[in-house]
Amino acid sequence: MKLLEGKVAVVTGAARGIGKAIALKFASEGADVAFTDLAIDDNAKATEAEIAAYGVRAKGYASNAANYDDTHNVIAEIMKDFGRIDVLVNNAGITRDGLMMRMDEKQWDMVINVNLKSAFNFIHAVTPIMMRQKGGSIINMASVVGVSGNAGQSNYSASKAGMIGLAKSIAKELGSRGIRANAIAPGFIITDMTAQLTEEVRDAWAKLIPLRRGGTPEDVANVATFLASDLSSYVTGQVIHCCGGMNT
Repeated sequence: MKLLEGKVAVVTGAARGIGKAIALKFASEGADVAFTDLAIDDNAKATEAEIAAYGVRAKGYASNAANYDDTHNVIAEIMKDFGRIDVLVNNAGITRDGLMMRMDEKQWDMVINVNLKSAFNFIHAVTPIMMRQKGGSIINMASVVGVSGNAGQSNYSASKAGMIGLAKSIAKELGSRGIRANAIAPGFIITDMTAQLTEEVRDAWAKLIPLRRGGTPEDVANVATFLASDLSSYVTGQVIHCCGGMNT
């Protein structure tokens, strides 16, 4: 039997990057997958087809994760289509980097809303569902900079630190209902965004990592699969660093 067989997972911001890798890994382990993105364009439709190729149910939903009403509406749609939600991965996120003295209010608010408020929106929407089911796994995508901070990323670091605090608090609130909440803190992960950095910058990052390489979206997806599965049935309120030893 596959690790996630019989489970329904919701992954936000999953049309590409780490979210897509998580959705595909979940599908390979037997989960039906509903995913959200701002728009279900050709790229998102291709992701949907890749997920469905594993022989599971798959559907993408257009949703602004930072919008409370949008989120509750899309969760209602997912419940109508899938009938249950066992796993929630709060992966939607953006960056708007800049030094604090140059950062404007829009840059701050946008990152906090997309990265952190979206997680509140989705957790708020799925909590009654998971409580009725007497179980579930909530996974917040944090970051090593949410633990250590990073110059030029005060908004992003604050949002990811908030994701950690949110997961720990939800773990305490909902543990008695069989609902687990954890966070993953990726380090330097090779995605389309980081691939745009110069080779010199990527090499400098690698030198800071004991394993001497950047991580892959699949590395993060493997951790998410563990947390989504019953293998982690006694793991809650934790932050798992997926960083090659960078944050030790």
